[in-house]
Amino acid sequence: MKNNFLSRIRNVKKRRERDLFKSTQARLTLLYSGLLILFLIAIVTIVYLVFYTVNLNGQKHELGILVRRETNLVEDYLRENGREAFQKRESQDLIVADYDRFFYYVTDPQGNLLVGDEMVPPLRNQLTDLVKNWTPKRNEIRQAVVQVEDMRDEEILKNTPSDSTSVQEVRLMITGQPIYYQDQLIGMLYMGKNISFVYDSFKRLPILLLGIIILFAGVAVYISYLMSKKAMIPITRAFSRQKEFAADASHELRTPLSVLLSSINAIEMVGTLNEKDYAQKLLGTMKEEVKRMTKLVSALLTLARSDSGLIERSDEIFDFRPAVENTVHSIETLAQRKQIKLYVQAPNQLLIRGDSERLTQLLYILLDNAVKYTPNGGEVYLTLSIESSNPQIFQMIVQDTGIGIAPESYNLIFERFYREDKARSKQIAGHGLGLSIAKLIVDVHQGTIAVSSELNKGSTFKVQIPFSVKPHQKAEGKIH
Repeated sequence: MKNNFLSRIRNVKKRRERDLFKSTQARLTLLYSGLLILFLIAIVTIVYLVFYTVNLNGQKHELGILVRRETNLVEDYLRENGREAFQKRESQDLIVADYDRFFYYVTDPQGNLLVGDEMVPPLRNQLTDLVKNWTPKRNEIRQAVVQVEDMRDEEILKNTPSDSTSVQEVRLMITGQPIYYQDQLIGMLYMGKNISFVYDSFKRLPILLLGIIILFAGVAVYISYLMSKKAMIPITRAFSRQKEFAADASHELRTPLSVLLSSINAIEMVGTLNEKDYAQKLLGTMKEEVKRMTKLVSALLTLARSDSGLIERSDEIFDFRPAVENTVHSIETLAQRKQIKLYVQAPNQLLIRGDSERLTQLLYILLDNAVKYTPNGGEVYLTLSIESSNPQIFQMIVQDTGIGIAPESYNLIFERFYREDKARSKQIAGHGLGLSIAKLIVDVHQGTIAVSSELNKGSTFKVQIPFSVKPHQKAEGKIH
């Protein structure tokens, strides 16, 4: 049963680790695919703008060539037949290039129509209004839209998108060229070109480009997934090596620290130095620092074993009351130094099931944390009880009158190396590992730990572990 429980704990940790790597890979995939899609959108936008510009400029160029060529034809006709023949001419075959124009009109200097033709005769009034009183500048081109009803001409329908309605819009590009005879202006040649098909392609092109974006977005996501998967390989290796290093380094450091502490204790036992000697003070300082380093190394080793899935937990029924008394007495020195009162409420005998060493460590962490963050003259309350529920719950509550914790930090304080107030925490010894180890111990025992606090008034840590047995009578105590 114990092996099955430890196996479940290891599986939970491995699953959390996998989830961490998966979420990191998902963020990398999102980042890479986002960059690729943005690049693709930029390319598609440039393609659309180039297509738009090239097509319109191409149509303008063609219309300019067409109107200049036809103007030359008219001027050649004038030189051969004279101005009078031109003004009397009513034939529509003067303009020969009728394969690529929607209309043409030739007017005299007063704007009177001399010769003209259009693909849709009913549009003459609309078209003449477009060129009326307009003297185009050099290479000037206008665009206009005319309404066409019931178009049946195949040439018109070929260049104009049709729909179900009887009224259709024809988009035109219009220009004009002056006609000279013997260096005198005798009229204007106006010509219009149907460019509806060009604008129709502009409307259809975004749909095509959007389809391309969607298609290549899928490809980009797949490529990004492969890139992120490849990028996670060194990250995973580095993470594994970091865990191995932390475990190995912590394990190797315990031996020299133990030797140092033993050596200092041996020197103190010799008794050749009195308390006022400088060397004796140095030994005291060294001893405190070695103890502090030993606690840190022990904490790092615990976390490293947890990461590697090697942490073990004994499962025994024991009386927790003696461990509580020893832990409270070990905290008394720091509490008395700060004139903090410790209040304990617990049964005379507290039979529970679990790992006695781990639970004692949990109690020490919570009490030490409470005393550290409580100002001089404050109070710390410890309440231990067993709730008669099913299953029975062993409950540990540590309450202080300290500096408090901001609500947004309730979850963060259980993370490794987290210190809520960096400036104020520099004045308080610690490395930000205590509560993360406390959370680990509670998780190993399948329990819960919660915090409630109010800034500058105090904090309350509540631990509940579902594996206790019935206790004997309760008793209350007060330790100064």
